Amino acid sequence: MNIKIILIVLGEPNSTFSEILFKYFKSNNFSKNNKKIVLIGSKRLIELQMKYLGYKFKLNLINNIDESSVKLINIIDIDYSFNKVFSAISSSSNSYIEKCFNLSIKILKKNKSAALINGPISKSHFLKKKFPGITEYIAKKTSSDEPVMLIYNKKLSVLPLTTHIPIKNVTNFVKRKIIISKVLKVDYFFKVRLKKIPNIAILGLNPHCETIDKISEEKREINPAIEFLKKKKIKVTGPISADTFFLKKNINKFDVVIGMYHDQVLTPIKTLFKFNAINVTIGLPFIKVTPDHGPNFDMIGKNKSDPSSFFYALDFLSRVK
Repeated sequence: MNIKIILIVLGEPNSTFSEILFKYFKSNNFSKNNKKIVLIGSKRLIELQMKYLGYKFKLNLINNIDESSVKLINIIDIDYSFNKVFSAISSSSNSYIEKCFNLSIKILKKNKSAALINGPISKSHFLKKKFPGITEYIAKKTSSDEPVMLIYNKKLSVLPLTTHIPIKNVTNFVKRKIIISKVLKVDYFFKVRLKKIPNIAILGLNPHCETIDKISEEKREINPAIEFLKKKKIKVTGPISADTFFLKKNINKFDVVIGMYHDQVLTPIKTLFKFNAINVTIGLPFIKVTPDHGPNFDMIGKNKSDPSSFFYALDFLSRVK
């Protein structure tokens, strides 16, 4: 089913996300958009931030998504008490963000043609170490098993087998069952949502895919997973040494690369594509996209933030099935 409605949870009030939204609404991209965009957050807050940053847009206040319209900036108002235009993180702002997510998920459960973009949140304050990241937070709220975090660019996407966990714990999760599960999910996503049979690379964990230890994750876990996937007719290659994989001659051959830990694949993908990449959560009952930037506290109120990743998120949702 094609996506017709894009819900946008405004996220952390004390962030640059409103500025990024305003830059999108001012652009030709918004005028060409054919989806219904519905903001979920405080109308008063977004209007005051708009005034503070020197923008002027009319917000279409609605009570439910049936009242939304294409070409308008629709908003469902969530009550939020604050003193400053960019208020510091507090228990009040955390409660506000929680309400925004709760309403968005309630709407998404009832509307199969809707997708979600979430604004940035502070992991340390909002998630309070209960979840590694927003991916796991949304998965818990939707009772979704083993969500997959895909950093997507149409030229090359990356998928870390483990996400926001300490490096010392990574080997506990490099298991053939987990590798197989995540590869099958991303393969299905590409085939069904993007109408493309992906060519998938799997990286090793150890330097040069070798170790002098008695236990080799490549031999014990990664290789058996690859052999299983090949028998299932999945286009997969590996394990490949991470230190040379991201050379141009290699990355041009693949659509997705599976890394064993977060920075093994996120560092090179951000170096290659900068903000032209988005975080797509696979394995939820709906599509969730997160632009590739955080609250960016140092840039708040300066009107200098790069909105490229948000633009890329909207472009992605215009094409995905």
